[in-house]
Amino acid sequence: MSYEIAVLERPGYLHIRVTGENTPANVRAYLSEARIACVERGFSSVMIEANLRGPSLNLVQIYSIVKEESTRAAPLVLRIAYVDVNPEHSSSNIRFAEDVAVNLGVNVRVFATLPEAAKWIARPANDAAK
Repeated sequence: MSYEIAVLERPGYLHIRVTGENTPANVRAYLSEARIACVERGFSSVMIEANLRGPSLNLVQIYSIVKEESTRAAPLVLRIAYVDVNPEHSSSNIRFAEDVAVNLGVNVRVFATLPEAAKWIARPANDAAK
């Protein structure tokens, strides 16, 4: 696999930074690592900062990954803030991923910037829906 992941503990959530190649295998792998890091460290909230090189995944790939990972994450990770910092990636594809995950019962929000994501994920759980 051609990606690197950094796990940073913040007050109330984990901040996951991932860099490398944007492939379905890498996305599945880093999402799995993020979930495992949350469980091992006792966090139910995570902010994912993705900076992956290469074209956006297509909608079929996105749907498949989100469907698989949603069933694994939902009972363990209660809130996910996601920021794709690669400006070349399709924002509509990222929003599609959010819609699929939300429809599958995952409390995930996509943000354009890290400060916006950090503000949302750091809020108490009962305020985070706002």
